Amino acid sequence: MKPRIQFFRKLKPAWPAVLFAAALSARAEVSARAEVQTNDLQVVTNETHVAPRSVFIQPSSPKEGRDPFFPGSLRPYATTVVPNAPTTDLSSLVLQGTSGPPDHRLVIINKVTFAVGDEAEVSTPQGRIRIHCLVITEDSAVVEAGGERHILRYGGRP
Repeated sequence: MKPRIQFFRKLKPAWPAVLFAAALSARAEVSARAEVQTNDLQVVTNETHVAPRSVFIQPSSPKEGRDPFFPGSLRPYATTVVPNAPTTDLSSLVLQGTSGPPDHRLVIINKVTFAVGDEAEVSTPQGRIRIHCLVITEDSAVVEAGGERHILRYGGRP
C-alpha cells in the first residue's frame, strides 16, 4: 500500500475528535458574537434618545434657499399682501323658510340649510359669505358674518 493511504487509515479513529473540536470552537465563536450583540442591545435600550427638533424657515429670497421639489419655482419668495377686508354686507341674506320641531329648528338662508351652531358659505350677489347661525326662532334667525350679527326675519308669514 501506498504510504499516504496508510497514514489516513491510522488517523481514522482521530477524526471524530478533530471534528468535535472544530464544532466546539465554532459554537464558542457564535456564542461570543451573540454576547457582543446582546451587550450592544442592552446599551442601546438603556440610553435615552432625544430626537433633534426640526426647524423650518421660509426663505425670503433664492439666496436663502429653494423648494427641493420645484427648484425653479419662485412661489416660496412671493410676498402676499392682504388687503383690508371689506365690511360684510348682510342685507342680501334672505331667510327663505324654517322647519323642524321647537327643540331642533332648521332655517334655509339663501338656499342653504342651517341648524343652531352650523357654519357654511352662502352665495350672494356680492360673492360668497361665510355665516354662522347662532339662534333660530319660529320666524327669525340670528346669524354672524365677519364679526357682525344680523337678525333675519321670515317675510312670508303674516
